[in-house]
Amino acid sequence: MVREMKLKHELWDEGKGQCTFCLAGPMGAEARSLMDSRAILVWTVEASSHFEAMTLYYEHMGWGTYTTNQEWDHQPYPTEWWLEQNPGSERPD
Repeated sequence: MVREMKLKHELWDEGKGQCTFCLAGPMGAEARSLMDSRAILVWTVEASSHFEAMTLYYEHMGWGTYTTNQEWDHQPYPTEWWLEQNPGSERPD
């Protein structure tokens, strides 16, 4: 049985209306390094593609429907990304 690979995403509130939505773990380290040191983690979500992540983010923020014309946006995240977020885990596929 193939397990659906979902990556964890984080929403950080930097105050004054500034937020950062990024991948959790090492893949989001660069984005987090640019944030104000007082940023607060306010929400996490798991998604299997960029489109799913952004759809959930838009719903959470109350911004309506996320749309895109980018084909890659709908592609599942690579297995290697899942393995990076889940070190020591067996390949799910």
